[in-house]
Order: sequence, then C-alpha cells, then structure tokens
Amino acid sequence: MRKEVFLPRILLVHNAYQQKGGEDTVVEAELALLRSRGHEVQTLFRHNDDLQALPRLTALQQMFWSSRTRRDLAAAVADFRPDVIHVHNTFPLISPSLYWAADKAGVPVLQTLHNFRLHCPQAMYLRDGKVCEDCLGHVPWRGAVRGCYRGSKVQSAALAGMLTAHRALGTWQHKVTRYIALNEFCRSKFIEGGLPAERILIKPNFVDFEAPESRERSGFLFVGRLSAEKGVATLAEACRLNPVAVRVAGSGPEADLLTDLPGVMCLGGLSGEQVRTEMSQAAALVLPSIWYENFPRTLVEAFGCGLPVIASRIGALAELIEDGVTGLLFEPGNAEDLAGKMRWAMANPERMGEMGRAARVRYEAHYTAEKNYEQLMAIYREAIAAKRMETMHA
Repeated sequence: MRKEVFLPRILLVHNAYQQKGGEDTVVEAELALLRSRGHEVQTLFRHNDDLQALPRLTALQQMFWSSRTRRDLAAAVADFRPDVIHVHNTFPLISPSLYWAADKAGVPVLQTLHNFRLHCPQAMYLRDGKVCEDCLGHVPWRGAVRGCYRGSKVQSAALAGMLTAHRALGTWQHKVTRYIALNEFCRSKFIEGGLPAERILIKPNFVDFEAPESRERSGFLFVGRLSAEKGVATLAEACRLNPVAVRVAGSGPEADLLTDLPGVMCLGGLSGEQVRTEMSQAAALVLPSIWYENFPRTLVEAFGCGLPVIASRIGALAELIEDGVTGLLFEPGNAEDLAGKMRWAMANPERMGEMGRAARVRYEAHYTAEKNYEQLMAIYREAIAAKRMETMHA
C-alpha cells in the first residue's frame, strides 16, 4: 500500500535584522529545505530597515500590536490557505498581533525560539559581561530601569511593557500552538520563564553542505561576530598567555582586541564556503562565548567538517559538546583555562583528530538536513493535530 506523503503548506514569518545574523541564515536554510522537499511555502517577511521610515512613537506602538500584520496575515491565509504558520521572529515590526490573527483564522502556529527575548529585554541574559537572570520568571522591570535593550530606558520600558502585557493577555501561553527550542538547556530556561512545558519541543539547527576534503590540520579558528558576548576578550587574553596560531573570521566592535597579537590573523568576514575551507584545515574551533548561546551554526558546521570544538562550559554549549569526546570545555571567561586547553590540543594532535571524527559522527546522527526535515515534519504533524483538537473542544 502506497504511503501517503505529508506535504503541508507553510506560511513562513520572519522579521529580519538590520545586520544579517544567525537567525536570518536559519530562516533561509529552512525555507530552502522545505521547498526542496516539494512544499508550497509563502513568506510574510518584514525588515528592520523599515524602522528608518517610521516615527518613533509609531514604531513603539507597532511593537505592541501591528494592525498591518493582522491585515497581511488575514490576506495571506485567505489567499494561500496554509496548513501551518511557522514564525521565527516578530520583533519589532510584525508584533504579537500575528498570533491572535492566526488563532482567529484557526491555523496552528509554531514559534522557533532563537533567543530569550520573551523573558529578557536584552535577549541574551547578559549584563556587564556576566550572565544575568534577574528577569527570568518575573515581570522584566529591572531590564527597563537598567536600559538593557540598546542602552535605552525608553525602548527597554516599551519592550518590557509589551512582554508584560502579552503575558497578562495569555498570548505566550495560549496563542502559540507549539514552540521549538533548539536544545534541552534552552527548553528548561523557557519553562522556568513561564512558557507551558507541554508546548515546547526540541529541534536543533542544521547545515546542509558537502564538507571540503580535510587537509593537514594545524592552529585554531574563531568564527563569528567580534563582540563582547562572543568572548573576544577572553580569546585575546588567552592568546597573550599562550601565543598560538589563531585565524579569526568575522568583524565587529571588539576587533581591535585581536589586532597585533602574535600568531593571530584576522581574516575579516568570509563566505560560508570560505569558512568551511578554514574549518577543513584547523585543529579546533574556539567558541569562547560568555552568554547562553542557543545553538550556534558555526558549531554544527565545525562538526560537519570533522572539526572538534573548544568552548565555554556555559548554557547549551556544555550540552552540545561532550568534553573529551567531540571537543574540550573550559571555564567561561577564564583565559588561563582556555590557554591551557589550547596548549593541550597542540600537544595531543592524535586525540584532537579522534574528537574531530567523533564530531563528524555526531553531525551525521543529529544535524543533517534529512534528520532536521524529519523532526520538523513530526512537529508540524503534532501542531496541526493539536490545533484540530483545540478547535473541536472550543
């Protein structure tokens, strides 16, 4: 008997950032994945460049509730008739009005949780270079009075007000059919912050590429934005303590910390193909973040290239990297510990090679496009069934 093919029609929703980041790349990858498997996918996208044309008060009002989004969503549902609406980011232009409009239309909504903004105005649980959970599970008034969002008390207060208002309205608890967390650590934080546990499923990020042929491996590689939360200062100090060959792919406000350091070569921004070429010849990727990374794609790319990862023992990184098996973990912010791990890696190339092979096995088991597609379809099925059951009992 022929097996029925499950090909739901998907409306993909995303508010893109002014500076393209990991979330935007994930959206592009999932869109390509779905279309490659034969799905009809329509997009409802906004871009933060649009903020430049809006008066400040209008922009703040749209963050709370966008009438345009309600109109656009209603038109898209009537025209396209999606089976599921998959949301990545609604902040600030799309707004939570989308969830209410989707609920009114009777279409299940999935929300991928790329960061912690639903509970933390700053989105990273980071303040003054240290993890801060003061707003976790509470009304985020501290984030407002401290100006945690972009250093602005006005914008932080507006964002905190929006989060509090929609918490009171039950938007996060009742209008989102299923949430997608990227790993178990993040799921536990969202539950601690008040999201309903039974609605949060786990699906990691993925990458889909042909890994370059591995070359002779030597030195270390850093890939990412050169900003405080990425642990650039820790990396710079570790390189001073233990001068080694480190190639740095990326740009950002803390680039100066890495210039003129012995052994450090700053490559600037690289294309995805260029990054993977670098990964094919490095001995390890260094991931010294000081915040709760949700699921850095660079980690998955490294595993796909058979590259072990030396990372901070913090948040999801301690879950995603098995110490001594797929990489090494060090105390976050501790440059001496990082320098020690890098020295060990240089002295034990055979062990690092074993870890790289184990990382590749981990990639093939969990992070390929095919594995991710299977997980996504299972989540879509559950969301559609849950919405149908909810409608029957309404």
